[in-house]
Amino acid sequence: MRNTWKLKLRMILTSVVMFTIVYFLIMLVGSFLGISSWKLYFGASLVIVFLQYWFGPSIVKRSMNVRPLSEAEAPHIHQMVQELADAAGIQKPEIGLSEINIPNAFAYGRSSRNGHIAITRPILGLLDRDELKAVIGHEMGHIKHNDMIVTAAVSVIPMICYYIALSFMFSGDNDNGGAFVIGILGYVFYLIGQLLVLFISRTREYYADEASVEFGNRPAALVSALYKLSYGAARCDEKTISEVNTNRAFFVNDVNNARNDVSDFQQIDFDSDGKISDEELRRLANSDVEISRKNGLMELLSTHPDSLKRVKRLAELE
Repeated sequence: MRNTWKLKLRMILTSVVMFTIVYFLIMLVGSFLGISSWKLYFGASLVIVFLQYWFGPSIVKRSMNVRPLSEAEAPHIHQMVQELADAAGIQKPEIGLSEINIPNAFAYGRSSRNGHIAITRPILGLLDRDELKAVIGHEMGHIKHNDMIVTAAVSVIPMICYYIALSFMFSGDNDNGGAFVIGILGYVFYLIGQLLVLFISRTREYYADEASVEFGNRPAALVSALYKLSYGAARCDEKTISEVNTNRAFFVNDVNNARNDVSDFQQIDFDSDGKISDEELRRLANSDVEISRKNGLMELLSTHPDSLKRVKRLAELE
């Protein structure tokens, strides 16, 4: 198993920066309100983060309409998950079926000891066995790395900053502009926090891709699955996409960027058969990939890495 110390270090540093931001902002709020016991506010923020940690998996399950998928219903899925769990060296996660109309899969849970993997119904008729196993292997990587709960916990901090910003910018009690300044700082910290959350989200996707390969899946099978999932999401209407927008970081790919991703994948689908073969991926491994400025900027605002950069890394593994 590849050493994941860089991923762990980035998650730790991101968490430290995020908690420093909220600590500083709450100190300003307490000072402005004349409350010396700022610990009360900081404690409240910690409670919010803890509640996100504790109830986050249940919220994801409910919002994504997940129900248990029994072994009798899908013995081949359970077999895949068991094989991948054995390869990852963790206990078999719970398996669920998400009744949403976008083909995809996602992992959630508080740790690798109580992980959950859910697949959406449309994915079953879209991917072949190797592709589906590669996608589930990707989700198994998230559980192995325990990165789902870090993302869920830190993602609530920008929202705390956002609500503080709204409360003070439009409070009507400026007191020589002090409230407005706090509001502006809150909004700036909200933007910084969002960028940090997106950064750690993109980083963990690279490691989950590599984990899927380390668990025995072919890189080309995962790339081909990403191609098909992007195509499937691109065919969904905007209302369907918007319904899962708040949870899109949990998906294998960014469904908001599906149409652009399809265009990128078509560039390496040399025989235009709608799949990516081992040979096509090997050709990419020996080619240079250039990312436009527009795509580079879009990546900064995305929960997932640029598709060509992501596929290039998988090609190098091939």
